[in-house]
Amino acid sequence: SQQISTKAAFTVKNRLIEQVGRITPETISKQDIENIQLCGMTMRKAKYIKNIAKAAVNKRINLDNLNLLSDKEIINELVKLEGVGEWTAEMLLIHSFERPDVLSYKDLGIRRGLKKLYSLEDISKEEFEVYRKKYSPYNTVASLYLWKISEG
Repeated sequence: SQQISTKAAFTVKNRLIEQVGRITPETISKQDIENIQLCGMTMRKAKYIKNIAKAAVNKRINLDNLNLLSDKEIINELVKLEGVGEWTAEMLLIHSFERPDVLSYKDLGIRRGLKKLYSLEDISKEEFEVYRKKYSPYNTVASLYLWKISEG
């Protein structure tokens, strides 16, 4: 599964920092895939991370200009990179680009939070869109609350 616990994610990040120092495209692209993998991820994910870093270093993707794009345009650019899907792009919108209106249907925790909050058995994409419209333009804040609800 692409989604891991917050604690596990911090562990992997801290190991990566220990390995490379400051996490930048330059420092990551210089690492062996095996060294990245030893931080606590699959070899496949390590390869994706290194290739994305190399794409940034080689200017195949311009990370500095992405923030000038709309949310949809950012997603469209990021999913062109091998290993980056819609969920990953949406999480980057929330956590890296700090966009205010992101609610991801592909996120299990968000869907679980909605089901708990509204006592739903399941939630279809169409039902989810009703909530997305209801929470807009504050979907990112809703995401944070829904993640908390899903944990408790």
